[in-house]
Parts: sequence; structure tokens; C-alpha cells
Amino acid sequence: MVYAKRVYLSRKLISIAIAILIALSIIVLRLAQLQILLTSHFFAKSRNNFLRMETTPSPRGNIVDCTGQLLATNRPVINIYWNGSGGNLTEDHMSILNSLANLAADRMNYDESLQQRIKHAQRYRKKALLVSDINFDQLSKIKEQLPHQTNISFETHFKRFYPHYTCASHALGYLGRLDTDMIGKMGLEKLFHEALRGQEGQMVKTINSVGRNLREEQIIDPQRGADIHTLISLPIQQILEQVFPTEFTGAALVLDPHTGAIKAMLSRPNFDPNIFLSPISFESWQELQENQPFLNRVCGASYPPGSIFKLVTISAALETNIVQPDEEHVCGGFHYFGKRKYWCHKHAGHGVLNTRQALAQSCNILFFNIARQVNIDLLAHYAHQFGLGQPTNMLLPEKTGLVPTTQWKEQVKGERWWPGETLSAAIGQSYLLVTPMQVARMIGSIFTGQLVTPRILSTQEIESQPVQIRPSTLRFLQHSMKKVVTTGTGRNLNKIKDITIYAKTSTAQTSGLQNRFRGKQYREHGWFVGYFQYKNHDPLIIVLLVEHASTSRVPTNIAKNFLLSYRQLKGLQK
Repeated sequence: MVYAKRVYLSRKLISIAIAILIALSIIVLRLAQLQILLTSHFFAKSRNNFLRMETTPSPRGNIVDCTGQLLATNRPVINIYWNGSGGNLTEDHMSILNSLANLAADRMNYDESLQQRIKHAQRYRKKALLVSDINFDQLSKIKEQLPHQTNISFETHFKRFYPHYTCASHALGYLGRLDTDMIGKMGLEKLFHEALRGQEGQMVKTINSVGRNLREEQIIDPQRGADIHTLISLPIQQILEQVFPTEFTGAALVLDPHTGAIKAMLSRPNFDPNIFLSPISFESWQELQENQPFLNRVCGASYPPGSIFKLVTISAALETNIVQPDEEHVCGGFHYFGKRKYWCHKHAGHGVLNTRQALAQSCNILFFNIARQVNIDLLAHYAHQFGLGQPTNMLLPEKTGLVPTTQWKEQVKGERWWPGETLSAAIGQSYLLVTPMQVARMIGSIFTGQLVTPRILSTQEIESQPVQIRPSTLRFLQHSMKKVVTTGTGRNLNKIKDITIYAKTSTAQTSGLQNRFRGKQYREHGWFVGYFQYKNHDPLIIVLLVEHASTSRVPTNIAKNFLLSYRQLKGLQK
């Protein structure tokens, strides 16, 4: 019996010892885990109790014009904060706040909500925003009248700024907020967002138990974003902005035909990129959307070319020997085809004209006769030679327009191409669509023999390809465009002193003529294209498109005002 008890006690002690050993092992292993394996984890958590890591935004790179003038930059934004010191607000504190409210009356809304935030910050030793984006004059007065106030602190950061507001807005684009970051949403701001944004820095702050900042140290300096150098000329851009009437929608473009440099580009309506740097209401956004101000009509919209396409038609006829430069033609005001009258824009007729005069006067009858001797595929071939219906390979997003062919119509419309449609296409109507940028490139090629790639950055290489058109045909087009100015539809530009100008005008239908009185949206677009040179300066191309202008006189008058201002600008630059 005694032996049995001893055995029982011995086994019990062994079990207890084993249990104690297991428990001690678990404790030792846990301590080893906490002390060795999780050292970095708990060290980080302890650091987070008194250290705060914050990113420091980097100043965004500038966008400048061809002479270094700022198109997009950054401006300092100074905010004023109340630094709570514990306890309740004293009379001295209230006096400081009242003085500050008077000095920044238009920037500080000292209402009950702000007062409650100040009391909370004071009691728990935190910060409360008092004034956002204070101007320099107010800052100077506050610094002078409230010096050395420990409860007031100033913080400066940089905000994107477009000093010329709506100027070149479609080329520059704008920034939009994504969480706490600002990203490029359009134009150069979007295309070169990563290069412009730079590299954020990092700052470590030491705080106490109530969150008060004791010390801060910049451990990684922010790297400023790269500057983007454009080929835009701010003075030329500003002239274009001034002469294009605000009541019209449309596009305007000035291009160097030899280098492809875009000297100015305008799309109307435009917008102020500055408005997106702060939150805007849904109603404001909807109001902005009504007139499609974010559509870049220079390269992102396509239009019927109208009489501009006659340059292509006449090229096809000359290249295939259908007509001769000095051949005479009779315009009686209309042309019969398929028991239907196809009218010239001058219903009384132009009488007898040679080929050059017919192009200068934009007489439709010659082109109707040509259309009866060619097919749409031949016209499409020569349109492609001039770069129509094809991408220009510029950096900004673009449409390719449309040059119809028999194959295209069969695939898209499910029917054959009718001969009568060729008559419409020969004068730039039917399904034809082009962008102003394509037209500028085409006009430049008539004078240089090269289709140049449009360039908006100074770092882009000059690229071009030869136009497969005989030099004699190109010279004919040049002479005819000169006659447009001397005796044709652009003759009111003929007397601008010191400027040599070649031009072509166009009125492009948007619907049947019977609809033009139903409203503005049915009226014709007006085009003006020109090659001009002031004295011995580099020649430039100008393209103007005015939507629903009813006539080409509107863009022609804009061109005249532009050329007069351009001449004055160049005269002042001597």
C-alpha cells in the first residue's frame, strides 16, 4: 500500500515536472521570439510612437515656350495654422485670433466651426488651419503686427500655376486629383507626367505623447521635376488667342513647314487649367462639359475640307494629264449629271476661266468635269500623297480623318460607290474628313515638297518624307494659291505690307443646303489656309477653321487680323 502511494506520488511529480518544463520551454521560446525574431517589428512600433515619416512633395517641372517664357509653373502657397499649447483659450489668444481675422478678412472665415476647431487644437495641443493661400500683402501685415507668436505657424508648399490662364490650354492640359496626388489628365501634363513630377522627398518628425511636433529632419531631399521645352511661341500664341472671336468655336494653328515646329495652336472653346487645382462642384463640371472645351479641335476633331480638297483634285488631274495648266473651261453656274444640277458657288457662273483662274476662284464646274474622268480611288491615292486620311505622328492624341474609297464604302456602308458621289468628293464634300493639323501639313508640303511631322517639343527630331507629286504640279498649286490672294476669294489680304501670302479659302457643308436656315448647327464651316512670310523671316503655315460660320469670310478676316498683328510683332522685334 505504501509502495503504491510512493509510485503514485513519483509519477505525479514527474508529470508536474514535465508540465513545468513544457511551460518554461514555451515561455523561453516566446521570449526568444519577442526578443530575437520580432526585434525589428517592435522596434518599428516603438519608433512609430514618437516618430512620423512624411513624404515631401517635389516641385513640378516647368513647361516653357521656345524662348523660355513660362507656360506652366509653380507658385508658393502659404497657409497659417494655430498651434495648440494646452488648456483653454486665454484673452491673449482671443486677441491674436481677432487681429488675425481682421488682417485676413477675405481669407479667414472666423465662424463657429473654425472656433470649435481652434479650441480642440488648443486643448489637445494640435494644429488647426486658420488661413489657406494667403496673399503676400496680407502675409506682410501679419508678420509685422503679430511677430513671434508661438501659437501661429506658417507652412509653405507649391501649387501648379498657369500664368497665362486659358492660353494654349489644349497643348498644356491640366492636372486632376487622384487621392492626395495631382496627376496629368490631358495634353503635355499627361504625356510627360512622370518627368514633370520629379521625385518625392522624405521627412521624419519627432512628436510627444499628445502629438506635438518636437523636431523634424529631412532625410531624403525632393528632386524637382524636369522642365519641358516646347516650340510654342508665346507671342504668336497670344496673337492667335486675341484675334479668334470668342463667340465662335473652331481651331487655329501656326506651323513651320520646314521643321514641323508648332508655333501656336488654339481650340475654341478653351478652358483655364487653374480651375482644376482645387475641387470643383458637380454643377460646375457639367457646365464646362456643355460646349466640349476639352476637345482639341486642332488634331482631335475632323471636318469636311470643302474647297481645300480641290488642291488634291487638281493635282490628280494634272498628274494624270486630264487637264493642262492653261486650258480654258466654261462655267455656266451649274453642271448636269444624272438628271441633276450640281451648282457652282456662283450660280450666275464665272464664264471662261483657265485652270489657274478656276482654282483661284474656287469654281466648282472644273472639278465636276474632272470628277467625271476619275474615280474615287484615284482621288484617295493623291489625298494620301498629301497625308490626308493618315496620322501625322504628332505627340498629342489625334484623329486620322477619312478618305473614302470604293472598298471602304462596301465594307462600312454595304453598298457600291456611286459616280455622283465622286462629284461631291472632288470639291471636298461626301464622306471626306480631315483635321486642321493634317491640312497644315498638306499646305506645307506644297511649298517644301516634304510632309513634315508636327513637333511640339524642342527635343524632337525633324522628320519628313517627300511628297510623290511632280515639282511642276506643286509650282502650279503655289501660283494658284497666289492668285487666290491677288484676284480670288482671299484678295482682301493682298495689301498687307511686307508679308508675302499664298492662300486657299473654303466653305464646307455640314448638311443639305435646305437645312441651313434651321439653325446655326446646320450652317457651313469656314476654312482659311495660308503660307506666309514676313520679309526674310522663316515662312509659316496658318490654318483657321470656324465651325458653322456660314462663309469663309469669317476665317479670312481672322487671318487678316492675325497677319497685321504678326507684322507688328516682328517689327517690334528688330
